[in-house]
Amino acid sequence: MNRTELADFLRRARSRLAPSDVGLSAGPRRRTPGLRREEVAQLTGMSTDYYTRLEQRRGSHPSRQMLTALARALRLTDTERDHLFHLAGQEPPRSGGSSDHVRPGLLLILDRLYDLPASVLNDWGGVLAQNAMSIALTGDHTGRNLIRHWFTDPGARDLFPREAHERHARTHVAGLRSVTAARPDAPGPAALASELRAKSAEFASLWQSHEVLTRRPTTKRFLHPVVGTLDLDCEVLLSGGHDQLLVVHSARPGTATYERLELLRVVGLQDLSPSPTPPPTP
Repeated sequence: MNRTELADFLRRARSRLAPSDVGLSAGPRRRTPGLRREEVAQLTGMSTDYYTRLEQRRGSHPSRQMLTALARALRLTDTERDHLFHLAGQEPPRSGGSSDHVRPGLLLILDRLYDLPASVLNDWGGVLAQNAMSIALTGDHTGRNLIRHWFTDPGARDLFPREAHERHARTHVAGLRSVTAARPDAPGPAALASELRAKSAEFASLWQSHEVLTRRPTTKRFLHPVVGTLDLDCEVLLSGGHDQLLVVHSARPGTATYERLELLRVVGLQDLSPSPTPPPTP
């Protein structure tokens, strides 16, 4: 691990980004350009102290998960991401097949959709990135696989009406079927299918039906615990290699759902804001 070069690279990558580039509010006037250290830490889910240590050449070896989060937060290109991994003494992710690295341009689009729930998924259900509205709608699922979540966590279905559960289950299985056939050498989708056949009788039964499909625009009903029922149009946009999907939910103007989605934006962003630090007790 080259601590000196790693620290310099992180500082330079941070300094070239404005808060608006990553979906954050600029707030008061800044004395220096770029993101603050605490903002990078917030975007990556690590502590400010740990990130500061990395920039001060005192940090321990970051894990692959942390490096992936840093590459995403700092909007690194594929080449820059690989450089980051090398500086940290790690082998970069292998090229080919499905990549979990979201391109900066796709993340920029995600950040600009501040008033609509939007997320980036890989083609076998892995959540790679979410904007604030997506987290307000469904919770934070970044790093989680939605297909595994659906079939192994009963709470995953609480957000949807009971009558829609079978349709969602069939859609998940049929989509995974399509991906495993299209990319037979990709270990992730095949391993997930094998895992879920062993863990879920429902999944195993649906897998035997051999239905296939690709994601397409549809309408979904969400039962949100705060704002109530939301009937949202779901658009799915494919990346250039078709291995990453930008999923956007929207409501038709003039509907009750449109008003509730506006309310969710206000309530959700308030909930996501850090709680103020209480004053010290005298």
